[in-house]
Amino acid sequence: MTSELEQDALFDSKLIPDAVSEALGPDYSIRPLSKGDHARAHLGLLAGLTSAPDTGVADYEARFNVLRTINLAVPSTPTYVTVCIIQKSDDRMVGCGTLVLEHKFIRAGGSVGHIEDIVVDPSVRGKSLGKRIIEALTGISERLGAYKTILDCNKDNIAFYEKCGYIHKEYEMVRYTSQELVDRYKRKL
Repeated sequence: MTSELEQDALFDSKLIPDAVSEALGPDYSIRPLSKGDHARAHLGLLAGLTSAPDTGVADYEARFNVLRTINLAVPSTPTYVTVCIIQKSDDRMVGCGTLVLEHKFIRAGGSVGHIEDIVVDPSVRGKSLGKRIIEALTGISERLGAYKTILDCNKDNIAFYEKCGYIHKEYEMVRYTSQELVDRYKRKL
Protein backbone atom coordinates (compact mmCIF):
# COMPACT_ATOMS: atom_id res chain seq x y z
CA MET A 1 0.00 0.00 0.00
CA THR A 2 1.36 3.42 -0.91
CA SER A 3 1.42 6.14 1.71
CA GLU A 4 -0.37 9.45 1.32
CA LEU A 5 3.04 11.10 0.89
CA GLU A 6 3.92 8.79 -2.02
CA GLN A 7 0.55 9.43 -3.67
CA ASP A 8 1.24 13.16 -3.52
CA ALA A 9 4.88 12.90 -4.61
CA LEU A 10 6.12 14.87 -7.60
CA PHE A 11 7.84 11.79 -9.06
CA ASP A 12 8.57 8.15 -8.23
CA SER A 13 10.96 7.96 -5.26
CA LYS A 14 12.59 4.86 -6.79
CA LEU A 15 14.52 7.22 -9.08
CA ILE A 16 16.56 8.51 -6.12
CA PRO A 17 19.83 6.53 -5.95
CA ASP A 18 20.01 4.29 -2.87
CA ALA A 19 23.62 5.33 -2.32
CA VAL A 20 22.50 8.91 -1.65
CA SER A 21 19.93 7.84 0.95
CA GLU A 22 22.53 5.65 2.65
CA ALA A 23 25.15 8.43 2.66
CA LEU A 24 22.78 10.77 4.51
CA GLY A 25 22.99 8.66 7.66
CA PRO A 26 20.32 8.24 10.32
CA ASP A 27 19.43 11.91 10.89
CA TYR A 28 18.19 12.83 7.40
CA SER A 29 16.08 11.37 4.62
CA ILE A 30 15.72 12.32 0.96
CA ARG A 31 12.48 12.12 -0.97
CA PRO A 32 10.49 13.73 -3.78
CA LEU A 33 8.76 17.05 -3.19
CA SER A 34 5.18 16.43 -2.07
CA LYS A 35 1.99 18.42 -2.34
CA GLY A 36 1.99 19.07 1.42
CA ASP A 37 5.47 20.59 1.54
CA HIS A 38 4.11 24.11 1.83
CA ALA A 39 3.59 23.17 5.49
CA ARG A 40 7.27 22.21 5.73
CA ALA A 41 8.30 25.74 4.73
CA HIS A 42 9.54 24.81 1.26
CA LEU A 43 9.09 28.40 0.10
CA GLY A 44 10.87 29.73 3.18
CA LEU A 45 13.84 27.53 2.37
CA LEU A 46 13.85 28.76 -1.26
CA ALA A 47 13.67 32.36 0.00
CA GLY A 48 17.20 31.84 1.31
CA LEU A 49 18.24 31.49 -2.32
CA THR A 50 16.08 33.95 -4.28
CA SER A 51 12.71 35.68 -4.32
CA ALA A 52 10.12 33.09 -3.24
CA PRO A 53 7.14 34.92 -1.77
CA ASP A 54 4.54 32.78 -0.01
CA THR A 55 1.34 33.21 -2.01
CA GLY A 56 -0.56 30.69 0.09
CA VAL A 57 -1.37 27.00 0.19
CA ALA A 58 -3.84 27.10 -2.72
CA ASP A 59 -1.31 28.68 -5.11
CA TYR A 60 1.43 26.30 -3.93
CA GLU A 61 -0.75 23.25 -4.51
CA ALA A 62 -1.92 24.57 -7.90
CA ARG A 63 1.70 24.97 -9.05
CA PHE A 64 2.55 21.52 -7.69
CA ASN A 65 -0.42 20.03 -9.57
CA VAL A 66 0.76 21.58 -12.85
CA LEU A 67 4.24 20.06 -12.44
CA ARG A 68 2.86 16.68 -11.37
CA THR A 69 0.41 16.59 -14.30
CA ILE A 70 3.29 17.17 -16.71
CA ASN A 71 5.25 14.37 -15.02
CA LEU A 72 2.30 11.97 -15.15
CA ALA A 73 2.12 12.36 -18.95
CA VAL A 74 5.24 10.16 -19.17
CA PRO A 75 5.84 8.81 -15.64
CA SER A 76 8.96 6.85 -16.65
CA THR A 77 10.64 10.10 -17.74
CA PRO A 78 9.47 12.95 -15.50
CA THR A 79 10.30 16.49 -16.58
CA TYR A 80 10.30 18.06 -13.10
CA VAL A 81 12.23 16.36 -10.30
CA THR A 82 12.57 18.18 -6.97
CA VAL A 83 14.26 16.32 -4.13
CA CYS A 84 13.99 17.35 -0.50
CA ILE A 85 16.18 16.54 2.46
CA ILE A 86 14.16 16.15 5.64
CA GLN A 87 15.65 16.39 9.11
CA LYS A 88 14.04 13.44 10.88
CA SER A 89 14.11 14.88 14.40
CA ASP A 90 11.56 17.59 13.58
CA ASP A 91 10.29 16.60 10.09
CA ARG A 92 11.73 19.87 8.75
CA MET A 93 12.83 20.40 5.16
CA VAL A 94 16.47 21.49 5.36
CA GLY A 95 17.54 21.18 1.73
CA CYS A 96 16.16 20.87 -1.76
CA GLY A 97 17.06 21.05 -5.41
CA THR A 98 15.42 20.58 -8.78
CA LEU A 99 16.27 18.77 -11.99
CA VAL A 100 14.44 19.82 -15.15
CA LEU A 101 14.75 17.31 -17.97
CA GLU A 102 14.82 19.04 -21.36
CA HIS A 103 13.79 16.77 -24.23
CA LYS A 104 15.63 17.71 -27.43
CA PHE A 105 15.67 16.95 -31.14
CA ILE A 106 19.47 16.93 -31.27
CA ARG A 107 21.59 13.95 -30.21
CA ALA A 108 19.00 11.53 -31.63
CA GLY A 109 16.26 12.88 -29.41
CA GLY A 110 18.48 13.09 -26.36
CA SER A 111 17.78 14.87 -23.10
CA VAL A 112 19.69 17.38 -21.00
CA GLY A 113 19.32 17.59 -17.24
CA HIS A 114 19.26 21.13 -15.85
CA ILE A 115 19.96 21.41 -12.12
CA GLU A 116 18.29 24.40 -10.49
CA ASP A 117 17.52 25.97 -7.11
CA ILE A 118 19.97 24.14 -4.84
CA VAL A 119 19.57 25.33 -1.27
CA VAL A 120 20.50 24.08 2.20
CA ASP A 121 19.30 25.67 5.42
CA PRO A 122 22.19 27.63 6.99
CA SER A 123 21.73 25.78 10.31
CA VAL A 124 22.80 22.46 8.73
CA ARG A 125 25.44 23.56 6.23
CA GLY A 126 28.77 21.77 6.38
CA LYS A 127 27.16 18.30 6.61
CA SER A 128 27.47 17.49 2.88
CA LEU A 129 23.72 17.85 2.34
CA GLY A 130 24.21 20.06 -0.72
CA LYS A 131 26.56 17.45 -2.14
CA ARG A 132 23.93 14.75 -1.54
CA ILE A 133 21.31 16.81 -3.37
CA ILE A 134 23.65 17.20 -6.35
CA GLU A 135 24.48 13.47 -6.29
CA ALA A 136 20.78 12.59 -6.24
CA LEU A 137 19.84 14.93 -9.09
CA THR A 138 22.86 13.93 -11.19
CA GLY A 139 22.09 10.25 -10.63
CA ILE A 140 18.45 10.75 -11.59
CA SER A 141 19.48 12.70 -14.69
CA GLU A 142 21.76 9.85 -15.73
CA ARG A 143 19.09 7.22 -15.02
CA LEU A 144 16.67 9.15 -17.19
CA GLY A 145 19.15 9.02 -20.07
CA ALA A 146 20.37 12.62 -20.18
CA TYR A 147 23.52 12.91 -22.29
CA LYS A 148 24.71 15.72 -20.01
CA THR A 149 23.69 17.45 -16.81
CA ILE A 150 24.32 21.17 -16.48
CA LEU A 151 23.86 23.91 -13.92
CA ASP A 152 24.50 27.60 -13.48
CA CYS A 153 26.08 29.01 -10.35
CA ASN A 154 27.71 32.15 -9.09
CA LYS A 155 31.48 32.43 -9.03
CA ASP A 156 31.64 31.73 -5.28
CA ASN A 157 30.12 28.26 -5.74
CA ILE A 158 32.34 27.00 -8.58
CA ALA A 159 34.69 25.12 -6.22
CA PHE A 160 31.75 23.33 -4.57
CA TYR A 161 30.36 22.10 -7.89
CA GLU A 162 33.83 21.04 -9.03
CA LYS A 163 34.00 18.84 -5.91
CA CYS A 164 30.72 17.31 -7.12
CA GLY A 165 32.32 16.39 -10.46
CA TYR A 166 31.21 19.34 -12.58
CA ILE A 167 33.56 21.36 -14.79
CA HIS A 168 33.49 25.04 -15.69
CA LYS A 169 32.39 25.40 -19.32
CA GLU A 170 31.01 28.32 -21.31
CA TYR A 171 29.04 31.28 -19.95
CA GLU A 172 25.46 32.02 -19.03
CA MET A 173 23.56 34.90 -20.58
CA VAL A 174 20.34 36.23 -19.08
CA ARG A 175 17.64 38.72 -19.92
CA TYR A 176 15.05 39.45 -17.26
CA THR A 177 11.44 40.25 -18.08
CA SER A 178 10.03 43.32 -16.35
CA GLN A 179 7.73 42.55 -13.42
CA GLU A 180 4.99 44.59 -15.10
CA LEU A 181 5.08 42.34 -18.17
CA VAL A 182 5.22 39.16 -16.06
CA ASP A 183 2.17 40.30 -14.09
CA ARG A 184 0.28 41.24 -17.26
CA TYR A 185 0.77 37.80 -18.84
CA LYS A 186 0.01 35.97 -15.58
CA ARG A 187 -3.42 37.64 -15.48
CA LYS A 188 -4.19 36.32 -18.97
CA LEU A 189 -3.47 32.71 -17.99
